[in-house]
Amino acid sequence: MKTSLKWLAGLALLLALAVLGILVAFWAPDRPVETLTQRWAPPPSQFLAVAGMPVHLRDVGPRDDPHPVILLHGTSASLHTWEGWVPELSRTRRVISLDLPGFGLTGPFPDDDYAIARYAQFMGQVMDALDLPASVVAGNSFGGQVALELALTQPERVHQLVLVDALAYPRSAESVPLAFVLAATPGVNRILKYILPRATVEQGLRDVYGDPELVTPALVDRYYEITLRAGNRAALPKRIRHMPDEASAARLVQITQPTLILWGGRDRLIPLANGERLHRDIAGSQLVVFPDLGHVPHEEDPQATLAAVQAFLEP
Repeated sequence: MKTSLKWLAGLALLLALAVLGILVAFWAPDRPVETLTQRWAPPPSQFLAVAGMPVHLRDVGPRDDPHPVILLHGTSASLHTWEGWVPELSRTRRVISLDLPGFGLTGPFPDDDYAIARYAQFMGQVMDALDLPASVVAGNSFGGQVALELALTQPERVHQLVLVDALAYPRSAESVPLAFVLAATPGVNRILKYILPRATVEQGLRDVYGDPELVTPALVDRYYEITLRAGNRAALPKRIRHMPDEASAARLVQITQPTLILWGGRDRLIPLANGERLHRDIAGSQLVVFPDLGHVPHEEDPQATLAAVQAFLEP
């Protein structure tokens, strides 16, 4: 009996030391947004007060555009994901990109409500603050889910839709980045508020790219540092609890706005079958598939994906 107790005590000590070692090795406390803005929010970035939050956004291009283009990023991303599109697109269009609450430099919702309806309401508030007319709303992944909800609940605000590997149906992932799995695991997600292995961020990016070799150290740095923005890691588990179900998916047939659907053929997080279903559900929609790209095709190959968007937007 005494031997068993000593063995258990030794095991407990080893486990405690292992946990302590992990905490020491990967300790990464939240960073105040002020420490991140110099690197990640240079001009033309601005912070606009909306719904009690300093919303990080960029608003570029001709001001007389009758239908500006709004760009919405996916989970754990930021407005920077669209920077491959913005310079060319803003030559002829007013382009607004922003960090959605809970992500990027905007940080968490003050009311801690991460339901998709809250995000659609927030987007209406942003459009009011910028005095935007009906706009082209483009969204990738979770940003696509927000765009769809806005089109359904405030259709007068959405002139056209561009959906890039959009989250629209119950998840049928072939592969999920480890960071998302950990964030959805009770108990573990509490520890993730204090640690962040850079390798986990890199693995997640390589998992969502069609060609993992395109993931550079600079790209990993961006995602890693912005994830550390105070409040983002605490918000993530709350956000991913609000996933689409079949009841919400059944509403998609109500969408009447002209819609372009872009999809990466190597998307393992939201496979192409979802894009094909979305194409069937939205009457008159166009589907363009990029066989060699992954879940963020606009980031992986901005030139090819933007060409499809520009052809769609031409009058």
